[in-house]
Amino acid sequence: MSGTPEGPTPGFLVWRLSMKWRVAVDRALAPLGLTHAQYSLMGSLLGMREAGERPSQRRLADHTGLEALYVSKLARSLESAGLVERTPDPADTRAVQLALTDEGQAVAVRAVAVVRELMDRLLAPLGGAGGAGTEAFVRELTALLNEPSHPEEQP
Repeated sequence: MSGTPEGPTPGFLVWRLSMKWRVAVDRALAPLGLTHAQYSLMGSLLGMREAGERPSQRRLADHTGLEALYVSKLARSLESAGLVERTPDPADTRAVQLALTDEGQAVAVRAVAVVRELMDRLLAPLGGAGGAGTEAFVRELTALLNEPSHPEEQP
């Protein structure tokens, strides 16, 4: 035995799948003028709004897994497009709160519908978005995401 694994590694497959899905989402959202990263922000803001939350940029960065600086850059571009508003956080003068504008909410609702339809197609091999295979896949991905990626993150 040569010591090298046969076939692709799990890490390689996760990377390839994430790239494949990112490109698919970018293409599906292009008619709405959004990128996958912008959608991640807007879709998260939509869900948080429905939960009664108006998050800070830091909170949104933690939620999406994006770097805070990147969230700031995305928020500024979405603000310039009239889709997001940035306002000072009354509880912390150093922080900025984010919210969808009315136009941003309308775009986000359309984008969520587009991405849901796309995800159902992409998840068809697992039984579709509501299939048992997809539910198991989500549980496994969640377990992997909940594991610390660095030793210093250990509880």
